[in-house]
Amino acid sequence: MEEIVLEAELREGKGRAKAKDLRESGYLPAVVYFHGKDALSVKISRGSLLKLVHQHRLESVIINLKIKDDKKAKGRPCLVKEIQYDPVREDIIHVDFNEISLTEAIKVNVSVVTKGEAIGVKQEGGSLEHLLWEVEVECLPTNIPKEIQVDITALKMGDAIHVKDVVFPEGVKPLNDPTAVVLHVVAPMKEEVPVEGAEGETAAEPEVIKEKKEVPGDAAPAEGAKDKDKDKDKDKK
Repeated sequence: MEEIVLEAELREGKGRAKAKDLRESGYLPAVVYFHGKDALSVKISRGSLLKLVHQHRLESVIINLKIKDDKKAKGRPCLVKEIQYDPVREDIIHVDFNEISLTEAIKVNVSVVTKGEAIGVKQEGGSLEHLLWEVEVECLPTNIPKEIQVDITALKMGDAIHVKDVVFPEGVKPLNDPTAVVLHVVAPMKEEVPVEGAEGETAAEPEVIKEKKEVPGDAAPAEGAKDKDKDKDKDKK
């Protein structure tokens, strides 16, 4: 197991003002928890933590936290419990550690990565869908795998790999539903093509019925005018 060392110092004082002063001086406030005992307040170098963040997946690696003037000279084996970020600037503002025992099994999430290229994708034109990117496992801290590799070479169109099909290292127990689908190969989605008419035929445009405009000379006579015309006819008779 790779040993990842992070140096820390005990810190005094709490509150937003103290935390702000720490961050402005290049440190981050942190807390170490251990089996319900009193939490230990420490400070860590912001630069050192960022380096580890870029190099490792901290949620599933053991960090040997070496605290200056600590009684445990060999350091404290810890897992990162939570990393808090500023909601606006997205900078790390606080870290919580869980101190663990190297002889007791723990539960952690481990990334799932694929190996090879599926037949259903390469030869049959299918699409690989990765549904479960992490699996929860239980094991001793010294047995935490860096990642879980899944060989997808033999997958054909319609095939799937479930949690129960994945080969886990010795001493690593999966905790997910055994029937959960990790990944599968599906047929590509077909694009709907608009139906066209016969060759050379264009879709008929709907006939636009325009309202007939009245011409001044063709206007219908008013009601009074009709009566006058009737009287003239009578006089002629």
